[in-house]
Amino acid sequence: MTPTMIDLRRKKGTHTSKLCRLGVRYGGFLFLAASLGACSSLPFPAFNLSPTYQPPQFVVPDSWEGTSDFVKAKPSDDALRPDWWKLYDDPILNSLIEQALAANPDLQAAAERFVQARYAMMKARSQYFPQIGFGFGGSNNRQSDETLFRAPGAPNSDTQVLMNGLASWEPDFWSKLRNAAQAKIYQAEERAADYGLARLILQAEVASNYFTLRGLDAQIAIYKQSIDLYNYSLNVVVTQFEGAIASNLDVARAESLLFATESKLALMQGERKVTEQAIAILLNLAPASFNLEPVDNLLAANFNLPKVVPSTLLERRPDIAAMERQMAQANRSIGIARAAFFPNISFRLGGGFEGVGLNLLSLANTFWSYGSAFSIPLFQGGYRRAQLQESWSIYRETENTYRSTVLNAFREVENNLVQTHWMTIAAKRQDAAVGAARTTQNLTMDLYKGGLATSLELIYAQLGTLTSSIDSVQIKTNLLKASVGLIRSLGGGWSRDLLPADNEIQPFDILQYSGLDKAAPIGVVPAGVIDVTVDPVERNDKNNNLTNRDRDDKSNTLTKPLVPNVDNSDRNDKNNLTKPLVPNVDNSGRNNKNNLTTPLVPYADNSGSNKNNNLTLPLVP
Repeated sequence: MTPTMIDLRRKKGTHTSKLCRLGVRYGGFLFLAASLGACSSLPFPAFNLSPTYQPPQFVVPDSWEGTSDFVKAKPSDDALRPDWWKLYDDPILNSLIEQALAANPDLQAAAERFVQARYAMMKARSQYFPQIGFGFGGSNNRQSDETLFRAPGAPNSDTQVLMNGLASWEPDFWSKLRNAAQAKIYQAEERAADYGLARLILQAEVASNYFTLRGLDAQIAIYKQSIDLYNYSLNVVVTQFEGAIASNLDVARAESLLFATESKLALMQGERKVTEQAIAILLNLAPASFNLEPVDNLLAANFNLPKVVPSTLLERRPDIAAMERQMAQANRSIGIARAAFFPNISFRLGGGFEGVGLNLLSLANTFWSYGSAFSIPLFQGGYRRAQLQESWSIYRETENTYRSTVLNAFREVENNLVQTHWMTIAAKRQDAAVGAARTTQNLTMDLYKGGLATSLELIYAQLGTLTSSIDSVQIKTNLLKASVGLIRSLGGGWSRDLLPADNEIQPFDILQYSGLDKAAPIGVVPAGVIDVTVDPVERNDKNNNLTNRDRDDKSNTLTKPLVPNVDNSDRNDKNNLTKPLVPNVDNSGRNNKNNLTTPLVPYADNSGSNKNNNLTLPLVP
């Protein structure tokens, strides 16, 4: 029997420590595992099979067809303010939107979806690093003395102790794993854009509901004033009836008008309460704990928005950015489907100690294995081809959806430009109609008192004044809501620059094991709205308190007017929304060749390429 090196050293009296022998025995294993880890980060031959990605380049109009009195006549480099609601100069509206941004559960859920996408990217990225594991186990076994086929004199019990390690790695030669990780990065960026969209929708929803509420307040005030006037008219008619000047028919007509107006007032008050409760839900408050004091005056919006050039709209809409990121994900999926046609190669290394006693760390108890595997599917009944064609179809679907999203964005801007422009004109003419109706009402009342007009003429005059006044408030309310829609369609101050970069998506390092619950925010997108490091009781008190109790003074001010009612008589034409803020722009010289029905990008001649995988040819002539 050939003596081992350790036996020769023992014969010579050389002593080798167990720690030294352990280091020698595990040195090769650790070196190879470290080498595999280094290979995952070092450049090695890898081929990206995804098509070259280029977002569609659209041919868009040079300017908008519609005009609005809220938009400057000349283009401006000034961007729309992210806190655009402050343009309305209403402290109550400012407080409502700020509280909604801080407590709205839907917005918090959108932020958490972004957080989840960051960790999903980390999970996908971990697949192209070596997977290293360690195991330890032991067992004590005893057999019956009467066990069948047990050799005579053989021990009936044994003890086994096992300690082993395992490392495996799959080189990403065809960028399958990298494309999967990159697709998750794009998904996280999409979730960030979705968060921006949810934030903008919440702001616009609070503002629209608030203006609806204030419009109802103004209508309720008009109905109350009309009821007071109708009571006075009824007293006049009753006095004349008692003096045998007016008939019972005149009294019945006056009472009918009064009671019908009181009925409309009751309906309007119920509608106001419903709108108030809708605002409470957006603020994460129970409706019973929320109240906004009525304000009789509907204030005017007097501001100018910077004119956004149509070509920059694609960079200012979060929904367009989110859809473009979906298209980028679909492009990476094509590369993943193509990688299925190429072989898979993997390496595996394992080893450890196995013994029957406490003397586990000895050379005789070692075991190891290493190897590699090469596999390639030869026949799957068309599965891979179908998967590839499906990925191309998904890409074309996202491209078409992206184009539809862009067209819808242009439609929304044009619609709101047209609405704000014509509503401004309508509000101005309606104010004139209200003035004429009030003059008619006053003259008719004087004539009726003198016996020169009938009660029917008086009722018509009073009803005309009420209808004109209500229509004026409704037009101005719709104008305020249309201005909110215009700001929302222009992006509400959002910019594509707010999206996180690819290298900012990773929430933690691969060797980081502490501070995992304190991911830093990226731009305006929070890493997590709910701080998981806060005590659960404190967090529940903050987020689950649906009342105004125990909140700060800022929240409690929502139960009363934030500013006292002021005299607005010195405002421009008594808050007339109908006066054009800027002169109308002459659009006669605009380019009329802005038709989006023509090809949006010039198509290259790819007649020699694969017809099924060619996305550049028009689908229809």
